[in-house]
Amino acid sequence: MHVNQKPRRRHSEQFKAQVMTACGEPGASVSAVALSFGLNTNLVRQWQRGRGYKPNRPAIASQAAGQVQPQFVALSLPSPNVQAAPVADVAPQVIRVELKRGALVVDVMWPMAASSDCAAWLRELLR
Repeated sequence: MHVNQKPRRRHSEQFKAQVMTACGEPGASVSAVALSFGLNTNLVRQWQRGRGYKPNRPAIASQAAGQVQPQFVALSLPSPNVQAAPVADVAPQVIRVELKRGALVVDVMWPMAASSDCAAWLRELLR
C-alpha cells in the first residue's frame, strides 16, 4: 500500500441495499445517487451487476424499490380448428429477382429449395 493512499472502505449490505433502492426510484440516475452517497459511479454500477453486492432477499429488495416480481401464469387456450390445405393447391415457393440496368430488365425466378445457390449467385453478380 502506498503511503498516500486511503484504506479501502468496506460498505455493509444494508448500506448497499439503500443505494440500490435509491437507484431503483423512478427518474433516478446512478450518477446522482452515487454522488449523494459519496460513492464512485463505477462502484454502484458494479453493485448493480452483482459484483460486490448480493441481496439476501431479492424479493424484499425489489419490493422496496417498487418493482413487482414477474410470475408465470398458465393459460389454457382452445385448440385451433385448422384444416390443412391439399398439397396440390400449394404453389411452389420461389425467389423472384428483378434486375434493371438502363433499358435492360432481367427477371429471374429461383426455387426456394435452392436459396443458398441463389445467394451465392447474387453475391457473385453484385461484386
